[in-house]
Amino acid sequence: MSRNDTAIGHKAETNASSRAQQTLALDELSPQSLYAKCTTLAQNLWWSWHPEVTNLFRDLDPIRWRQLDHNPIALLAEFTPERLESRAAELVLYSRINQAHRRLKEYLTADSTWSNVHAGVLGSKPVVYFSAEFGIHESVPIYSGGLGVLAGDHVKSASGLGIPLVAVGLFYNQGYFRQQLDVNGYQHEEYLDSRVDLLPIEPATNVQGLSITVTVDTRSGPIHAKVWRMAVGRANLFLLDCDIDGNDPEDRELTSRLYGGDTRTRIRQEMVLGIGGVKAIRSLGIVPGVYHLNEGHSAFATLEAVRGRMERDGYSFDESVSHVARQTVFTTHTPVPAGHDRFDSGLIEEHLGPTRDVLGISHDHLMSFGRVETHNEEEPFCMTVLGLKLSRRANAVSALHGHVSRRMWSELWPSRVEEEVPIGHITNGVHVQSWLSWQMLQLYNRLFPSGWVDRMGEPDVWQKIYDVDPGELWETHNALKNLLLQFVRRRVTRQCNRREESKDSVEAARTVLDPNVLTIGFARRFATYKRAALFLSQIDRLHELVTDSSRPIQIIFAGKAHPADDPGKALIQKIANLRHDAKVAGRIVFIEDYDINVCRHLIQGVDVWLNNPRRPLEASGTSGQKVVLNGGLNCSILDGWWAEAFDGRNGFAIGRGETHAQDDVLDQRDGEALFDVLENQVVPLFYERDADGLPREWIKMMMNSISSLAWRFSAHRMVMDYAKNCYVPAAGGLSCDMNHR
Repeated sequence: MSRNDTAIGHKAETNASSRAQQTLALDELSPQSLYAKCTTLAQNLWWSWHPEVTNLFRDLDPIRWRQLDHNPIALLAEFTPERLESRAAELVLYSRINQAHRRLKEYLTADSTWSNVHAGVLGSKPVVYFSAEFGIHESVPIYSGGLGVLAGDHVKSASGLGIPLVAVGLFYNQGYFRQQLDVNGYQHEEYLDSRVDLLPIEPATNVQGLSITVTVDTRSGPIHAKVWRMAVGRANLFLLDCDIDGNDPEDRELTSRLYGGDTRTRIRQEMVLGIGGVKAIRSLGIVPGVYHLNEGHSAFATLEAVRGRMERDGYSFDESVSHVARQTVFTTHTPVPAGHDRFDSGLIEEHLGPTRDVLGISHDHLMSFGRVETHNEEEPFCMTVLGLKLSRRANAVSALHGHVSRRMWSELWPSRVEEEVPIGHITNGVHVQSWLSWQMLQLYNRLFPSGWVDRMGEPDVWQKIYDVDPGELWETHNALKNLLLQFVRRRVTRQCNRREESKDSVEAARTVLDPNVLTIGFARRFATYKRAALFLSQIDRLHELVTDSSRPIQIIFAGKAHPADDPGKALIQKIANLRHDAKVAGRIVFIEDYDINVCRHLIQGVDVWLNNPRRPLEASGTSGQKVVLNGGLNCSILDGWWAEAFDGRNGFAIGRGETHAQDDVLDQRDGEALFDVLENQVVPLFYERDADGLPREWIKMMMNSISSLAWRFSAHRMVMDYAKNCYVPAAGGLSCDMNHR
């Protein structure tokens, strides 16, 4: 038989095999079975970091997918099983659905994970991770910004590593807020109720199969909360919801909005999160080996854990405090003193009085756990102080933030010099699979070692970026940049239409920005210390950069100001109204309603990510880490993570890491440094092209950035650090000195 005959025969066999597999798939997937498998996929947020599954849902109806905020449950609700089957047949989706469903099943049942090898003690002593917000995906709006997205990435990486972790938060049925700017550029807030039936949650049940409701006692009456369960890969996220019968109308609203209300609302929310959260875990039959408090919002959890220890094991209060503290890991995120929750003595007694009675301690004794000066009756109760005092392992979220935190809280350990204050650091990282674009993933899959996703925390894996053809890397980046500009144009056009602006304005919105121009992104919470308007400190130089005929720049802004932050709203208004400045019109845009979806588009498509906070007030920052994965470069103040990441070859630094006693002097100096680095480094390097039109040195810096930073600032590395340095020793495994005291 000739080689051609052999090839033809092999092809015939392959086609026959494919037809047989398709017939088998058809038999396996009746309309009801097909619908059930898609629903199973939609109900576990594992799909959100697997682009092949995301693409599967998108292909069912691309337009509705976008309109429904990429919510697969809402999308499936518009299909009958028969219509879904018809669409699947039309697009030949059977094998893709089967494969995705099988992969999820294999993922959930895998018994070979990083944790099994490196953190086996946690198998019988799981981690309970508390956070006031979780940013898992834009379709689940229970987050406001960086803290929540970090918590979401933490849970996803714990799932990927197989770490037995249970997360606890609050269910905000109105989330944070939807942002809209009026014709004058002023921010307005809109709150929308979430439809529980269109979210991947279900009532949490105990071992008897009964729905769980917990009660938190206060002097002014009990607060009740229902418990929901959300599946995030291998991890479960339990959310407490106060909008139930039995609560006063005021308390039914407690968990409706994220970071809303007054101080009394805040302490009640934090009681539900901390005390209610521990009670929920107990009702689920979970016996924690580790309590991880992500920021001080959940620190009341330690008091309920102490109470449970006293009740269950008969220990005294002091003995129980010692036991719980050994199990507790506390992460502080806030380098700004005003950012730490504080409550006066009256609020503490009203809300913690019943807990104090059961603990058998006096009011002054309870207050001492939240005071730096334990006997100072004028000092309010600080949640961060409680977290630090009732934990034996504490950490900041970057090396520089560690120095700031040790200085900030040194008075808690008056007998120690500042360098010996027991607050270490574990620098934040990002969940690679959630933020890496599909296009870059394909590039990495082709050139990186097989199974590289499971080794993303290893530096050797990322050195393969140097094997990528520079032209292909640049082409991939430009494709992502074009997708970003298409997204921006759609959003800006929609904004203009909503405001009923002129036809000329709408038409101009459809063509804003130029794919050939250096594109800078700035997106974050509009707190004043983040200095979003530093660009405007020298407006003439900004005009020159934007209007340069041969080497121009363009800037995309996005971000929300807290509803009560008038200075932040003023900053947004100032930037948004630049669209009326004829010199920069079409080159500076503001995108409304910053969320995970907007962030994803920006970090995947910009050339440069700008960050210019007032040093040292940026604890870590993670948006720039997401940019690294997709080939963008960072231009940042040497603060937070960038202070330990920048090496002179992998991005750009604004200034030399200096500070000043006077903010206005520092701002002026940093403004000068910002324009200097743009004019003398960023712009010339971007526009320096070879004979093939490639910016060779820029591409080399892209490669340097990916190779030196992607592995170091991944959430997998971060969670492995927590497991080895905090979780395992807290659960009774091999000890570690990093944060122990």
